[in-house]
Amino acid sequence: MIYFTVYDSPLQSLRLVSDGRSLIGLYMMSENHPFTPQPDWLEDDAVVPFPAAKQQLSAYFAGTLTEFDLPLQLQGTPFQQRVWAALQTIPYGSTLSYGELAQKIGQPKASRAVGLANGRNPVSIIVPCHRVIGANGKLTGYGGGVERKQWLLNHERVIKTH
Repeated sequence: MIYFTVYDSPLQSLRLVSDGRSLIGLYMMSENHPFTPQPDWLEDDAVVPFPAAKQQLSAYFAGTLTEFDLPLQLQGTPFQQRVWAALQTIPYGSTLSYGELAQKIGQPKASRAVGLANGRNPVSIIVPCHRVIGANGKLTGYGGGVERKQWLLNHERVIKTH
């Protein structure tokens, strides 16, 4: 069974998805990426790990949490899994380029593939794909929209410097 709930963040409403044991999705609503639950999914705020996820997200947005500790079950290829694991090692308030992330996973020529895997991250914010930027320091595409990526990066920089 798959469950979902809504978390109203300062950024926007987020859709959390769970298999009843782990968080399997966190999606931002946008025109480019609308969230439509499957007909057999159930909306239930109390399902594991929704209460903990909402508490940790609230702490993150309040600036008191810099590292999430939630059960995650991320479905993807072995390459995507390596990229998503590497994303979780990027320190709060820091950024890496796609090329640096490719080097970090031992595939220095795979920056485009890293970008594609980054874009398929099913648990944004918690698996911080927003911390990956272009080699020139510019923000590049983000599933929730570049303006939201900028918001998240600014939020982390402000909290980190205080």
